[in-house]
Amino acid sequence: MTPRRPPAPWLDAALLAAALLDVWVHVDPGDRIAMACALLGAFALVLRHRLPLLTYLLALPATFVTDSVFATLAALYTLASLSRRRVLLAGCAAVFTVGDTTAWSWPVPEFADPTDAATLITITYSLATATAPVFLGQLVQARRELGLRLTEITEAREHERRLLAQNVLAKERAQLAREMHDVVSHQVSLIAVRAGALQVGNRDPEAKEAAADIRRLAVQTLDELRHMVGVLRAAGSRPTELTPQPLLADLPQLVDGSGIEAELRAELPQELPPAVQRAVYRTVQEALTNIRKHAPGSRAAIRIGQQDGTVHVVVVNSAPQRPALPLPGSHHGLVGLRQRAELLGGSVSAGPTLDGGYELRLEFPAQDAS
Repeated sequence: MTPRRPPAPWLDAALLAAALLDVWVHVDPGDRIAMACALLGAFALVLRHRLPLLTYLLALPATFVTDSVFATLAALYTLASLSRRRVLLAGCAAVFTVGDTTAWSWPVPEFADPTDAATLITITYSLATATAPVFLGQLVQARRELGLRLTEITEAREHERRLLAQNVLAKERAQLAREMHDVVSHQVSLIAVRAGALQVGNRDPEAKEAAADIRRLAVQTLDELRHMVGVLRAAGSRPTELTPQPLLADLPQLVDGSGIEAELRAELPQELPPAVQRAVYRTVQEALTNIRKHAPGSRAAIRIGQQDGTVHVVVVNSAPQRPALPLPGSHHGLVGLRQRAELLGGSVSAGPTLDGGYELRLEFPAQDAS
């Protein structure tokens, strides 16, 4: 677990307290000049984040006239952690070393004798004392910059991953569009042509009507396929919806063209959000498709209403009157309805009835976001 870093105000308060303690230990209260310089350096630490160089310059005089150097070292560390100017940092460390080894005696300072071995040891110690906060500040700055670079690299890799995923998705969509155009459209067109020929060449009125329905549905399917192919080929752009989208007003036409004996009773206001209207339409459409595939010859009852702010869609069909024909299917229709209902904050339930039929029930809020 990564240790928590102290908040900046608490850290500043701790540094100020340590600097004042250093002043209290090392500065004689009777020496007003020394005390003033030491207090100036201590209280200047509150400016260290915004004006690090000025803070160091305000704290520096204390090193010439007192032994209180904590504020100066703290200011030097802050300057080193925020500045990239190595020459400036080296000069600040050198000035601190000179100030720390100078015994100021007003008005003439007393400089240390560089030829004395003990003095050389003192100078070396002072230089090391000045160098330590510089190196530490530079290390903190390098660590901070490394963290920023790692964050940038992570974001760049995530962006690259998203682009790669979008590229793969675009290729899949393009391939699916080609398959739909080359295979599905061709076969549906063939169905429409054969149905048209059957309609013209047959004298039986019922057969002619059935052929006309087949041809009409095939043409409608081709139109929808063209829209879907256009959507699939628009990979990488904004999400595109098929237009025009079905609404409640299209339900009677859907039921009449389903080829199923169905009774529709819809009592919903027309000003419902488009997403709600589409959900109702797609639910009825999927239910009629399943009835036509799995319960041929059955009758259907469709009840759509609203109660207490909730839309209720119930589609019930009777038992099938003849065996169902084996037709291809993805078995994802009911799953898609459940996903659509969940997006709208609702639910879907489905199951057999006591008389051998089947019931599909959808419920969701009426005023969900469109």
